[in-house]
Formats: sequence, C-alpha cells, structure tokens
Amino acid sequence: MAIRLGLGLPQMRQYDLGRDVPGVAREAERIGYDSLWVFERALFPEPATQGLYGIEGLPWPDSYRHVADPLVTLTLAAAATERAELGSSVLVAPLHVPFQLAKALASLDAASGGRVVAGFGTGWSHDEYAAASVRPFEERGKVLDELLAVCRAVWGPDPVAHDGRITKIAPALVGPKPVRPIPVLLAGSSPKAQRRLVDHADGWLPVGTAPEAVAAQWSRLRELAEERGRTEPIRTVLRVNAEYSAKAYEGSGRQPFQGSVEQIVEDLVPYAGIGLEEVLLDLQGTPRDGEELKDLAARVYEQARAAGV
Repeated sequence: MAIRLGLGLPQMRQYDLGRDVPGVAREAERIGYDSLWVFERALFPEPATQGLYGIEGLPWPDSYRHVADPLVTLTLAAAATERAELGSSVLVAPLHVPFQLAKALASLDAASGGRVVAGFGTGWSHDEYAAASVRPFEERGKVLDELLAVCRAVWGPDPVAHDGRITKIAPALVGPKPVRPIPVLLAGSSPKAQRRLVDHADGWLPVGTAPEAVAAQWSRLRELAEERGRTEPIRTVLRVNAEYSAKAYEGSGRQPFQGSVEQIVEDLVPYAGIGLEEVLLDLQGTPRDGEELKDLAARVYEQARAAGV
C-alpha cells in the first residue's frame, strides 16, 4: 500500500491568502493528496535575539517574515474541500490559551465534517512566548500537558469541567463537539517528549532528518510504547520541507530535498521503507504564487507515485 501524501498550504508572503489557500487546497485534493497542513510562526524578531531553533548564530529564514495564522488558513482550506484531512505540523500549543484553542479546533472539526488532525509542539522562540503572554517559555512542557487535558475535556461529553493551573472550567456545556475524537499528534524527540506522546497522544510528527535517524527514533518510540504498555497504534506523519529549483543542484554539497522534482522524489524514496504512514511535503517556499505551487505539487505527486512512494 502506498504511503499517504500530504501537502503544506500556502502561508508565506508571496501568496494571496484569500485566493491561493482555497485554490491550492482544492487542486491538491483533486490531484490526490490525502491531507493539507499548516505550520505556525507567530512573528519574526528584528533584530533576532535568538538563533533559529534556539541555535546561536543560525539565522531565521526570510520566509518566516510573513506567515499567515494557521487556524485561519485551515478554515479557508476546509471551506474549499470535502475529503482531505486538515492538519497542523505544528501548532506551537503553549502560545495559545488552552480553552480557546480546544474550542476552535472542535468548531473546525464540526465545520469540516470530522477532518481535523491536531499536531502540537512546544516551539523554541522566546520572543513568541513573550508576545503570546500565556506562560513563560520555561513552563512550556507543563502548558502543553494542561492543554492536552483541556482538549480532552472540551472535546468530551458535557458537562465539561477542568481544574488546572491555567484553565479552570466550572461544569458547563461547551459546543460544538468534534464529529469524532480529534487525533492529537506531537512533535519532539527528547525522552520526556516521547513519554508524553506514548502516554497521551495518538501519533508522532517527525521531521525529515536523515532516514537512518528517523528510523532509529521510530524504533525507539515503538520500544517505549511496549515498555509503557501501550496497545494502540501510533500514527506517523513525517514533515519534509522541500526547495525546488528548475536547475538541478550540482556537486556533493546539495542538501536533501533541494533541487529538481526528480531529486526531491529521489530523496523521498528511502523514507517509504521505514514504516511511516504519511509524508507531508511542504513545497511552498520557492514557488512565486499559487499557480506555480499547484503545478509543482502535481509534478511531485505524480513522480512520487511513479517511484512507489
């Protein structure tokens, strides 16, 4: 059985949000993509006070200067499609007020006929945490834990009640409810993050590092699930950030998932044998507009399927 393929929706500066998001979403569903995805970047500090991913001296990519809100983007895509799942890889969960995020995702799931996949992470930007003003960066893990509990309460049967550090819900009716239990997927590779995933989430959101590294992480995660007595399967969606160039990159210095369509698909093939369920292809960085993104998405999909991905 072929691996599922998802597509990143256009959120960056070069796209017309109201036109290109519905247009790309509709075309991706027609092409055959199984899911549509967003990511979250709340702001672009200037000057940067912290390197990309928290790594000192690593610059932020220019594309992060303008990233549309993920929930608005998913709502536009939901209205334009009927079949494709609508996922986040990832929402930086601790930037959001837990109750409000849980209710927004439930509403989107109800509106889309039960197609939402909630992918959460803790992020790394101190500036984003300061701007969001929910809780300090140092408390990000505790905030994510509480958010997961709030989501379970809000998405569950009425009356809803929760007594936490951040959120206190007196017994109340909270609607609309999701059409079905919303799958929760988590990013993160640290031991603590993996334990949280195994104990409290439905799936894992790895990123496209070397295939051997992803395979090793996936093996360890399954071992941990067995150790902790988990019997439910763990869903997997691999994020691949690809950069297209009409002229093939030359020499050994080419980075994975950069170059021609053929090179991007060639780099994708080894992941198909790891045992992951789905690959999210984010191709939005290099196209100049929605029409170019549609064309690139079609060519990558066609060649990936031809290559057995």
